[in-house]
Formats: sequence, structure tokens, C-alpha cells
Amino acid sequence: PLKAFMHGFMRGFGGGSLIQSANGRMQFGISSVNVFGIKAKAERILFVIDTSREMVSDNKGGLNSYRIIKDEITQMVGKLSAGTLFNVMLHDHQKTLLFSQQLVTAGTQNHAALLKWIAPINANINQLALDGFFMAAKPILKALPNDPVQNSIPERILPANDTAFITQFALEQKVDTIFVIAGAHKGFENLPRPLNAKEEADWNAKINSVEYKAQLAKHNIEVPKMERRITQKLNRINAERAQKGQPPRVINRRYGIYSAHKDLNLEWETEHPGFKPWPFYEPKEIEKYFSRLKDNLYTQYNKPAPSLNVILFLAEDEIYTKEAEGKLKEFVRFFGGRQRIIRGNKEIKNASTAPTSIN
Repeated sequence: PLKAFMHGFMRGFGGGSLIQSANGRMQFGISSVNVFGIKAKAERILFVIDTSREMVSDNKGGLNSYRIIKDEITQMVGKLSAGTLFNVMLHDHQKTLLFSQQLVTAGTQNHAALLKWIAPINANINQLALDGFFMAAKPILKALPNDPVQNSIPERILPANDTAFITQFALEQKVDTIFVIAGAHKGFENLPRPLNAKEEADWNAKINSVEYKAQLAKHNIEVPKMERRITQKLNRINAERAQKGQPPRVINRRYGIYSAHKDLNLEWETEHPGFKPWPFYEPKEIEKYFSRLKDNLYTQYNKPAPSLNVILFLAEDEIYTKEAEGKLKEFVRFFGGRQRIIRGNKEIKNASTAPTSIN
């Protein structure tokens, strides 16, 4: 009877690895994971993948490099122990799409479903990021809803802190290890706070000045012209690329023409007179907030907060300062994780552990 009980007991955990932890607890479903050279052992894993247009920009290798990222994650999922729970979260800035609304068990069926689900993501120049995926939306952050810092995280004001938003949403998934593949990351980054009364008054005085209004009017007249210049230059670039058998160029359009003109090195005759300024919380305040968040989601339930690892994918010649790299290191240390920076198509091919490609 004992033998039969143990057989059924083990089957109930899906046949995952059985490991005794440091505190003497028996753990089931532990998997060894290696994502672009960052290794971990975990039972509940979340893979977070940036899908934004910046990830498939020309200098990062375009769609071909993104295919390698999808290969890396899907093949890693295919190697997980049967008792391991996982999920994959895609995001385009603060818009997200989850493979499943809750963690699912590793296995042949869920691996096949993941391959089918992720295949169309950034696979075609005519459908990039999460455009056209009707289930993609900006989720509501649920933890600490009355905290003033949390209220500044969603993209209600600019510049938004997408890193803070995605980090909190990932932590809310109740996992023990998180792997983030990102096209931009500078640690906790700046988090805007609302203007105080004096700052609001100063801003109102500026936008109501004669000088501001005159420059804005002149700038607005130029906007249609800039839109045409962007279209014309992009058409020329893509015609040249087509002759060489290359795919069309992807440009940054996050803030419309104000992103696109920079990406194409086009200059205004009359610059915008200035957008609304936003002061920022002190970096230590943001770190304290995430300590409160970890306590709320994990510590109070006697569970360790998850480790969070970052694989940062940059263009080969992209400027990434020592200061930014230092902030990234501080960020992953705070979450007990590791980081790796990969530059360009060649490096991402060399770093990949996946031997085949998604078609």
C-alpha cells in the first residue's frame, strides 16, 4: 500500500525533479534553466519578452534576431521538467499579452501550444509588436493600489517608466524566477511624480506666454510637412533595401513623428517649444517602494521574493553608458538575479542555446 501511495503521490506532481531544499522541504518540478547564458534552478518560471518595434530595429538585426529570441525561450520551455510551472509574458511598453492567465505545467501539449502562440509575434514587417493582437492590453496593477508611488507607474503621464510597470506586473504573477529579455533597461529608471502647486503654476505661465504660443503655432504648421518628409525618406530607404533583397526598415514610432524624425535623422525648422515637464521621485524612494511590494506579495506569506534576471539586447553600436550599466547591476542585485548585455545579430546568435529556428 505504501508503494502504491508513493507512486500516486509522485504522479500527482507530474514527474518533475525531486530536490531537498536548504530548509529541508522537498520540492517537486525543479528545472535547470539556461537563457542566453544566465542559469537558474526554479519551479515557477516567468519569461518576459519585449516585443516593441525597437527590438526589431535594423541595427539590432531586425526580424532575424527576434526569431532567435523566440527560439531561445520556446526551446527552453520544451526542456522543462514535467512538474515545473511556467508562463510567458509579451509586452509592448505597458501593453501586455500572457500565454496563459495563470501558470501552466511544462509538457508536450503546452510546449506545442506555446510554439503556435508565439510564432506570429514580430514575424512579419506588416504586423509588428503587439499591433493587431486584440487580447493585448495594459493590465491593472493590483498590489498596493493606495501607494502614491504605484499611482505614478501606469502610463498616465509621460515620460512613463515601463520598466517599473512591467517589473511590478511580473512580480504579481507569484513565481520564483523571472527572466526578462529587453531592448532597453537602465535599472529602476526615473519615475515621474505629479507637479506640485508651484511647478504647475510655472508650467501654466509658460504655455500661456506669447513666445510659447507663437513658436507652437509655427511648429504645428510644420507638422504635416515633417510627416511627408518621414514617409518620403522611408520610401527611399525601403526601395534601396528591396533592390538588395532586404526587408523594409522598422523605425521607432512610439511617440509618432517625434520618435520617427529622430530615427531618420530629420530636423525641424521650428522645434516644439517644450512639452510638460515632470519631476521624478528620488531613486531610493522607488527602491523602497519595490521593497514594500515584495513584502506585500511574498514576505508576509513567508515566501521568498523571486530572482529577476535581465538579458539586455542592444544594437552593436548603441550607446550604453557605464552609469546605465551600473544601475542595471544594482537592479538585478536588488532582486537577487543576474544580467547580461548582448549586442547585435552576431552576438545574439553566439549567445543562443537554441540550435534550430521557428518557421
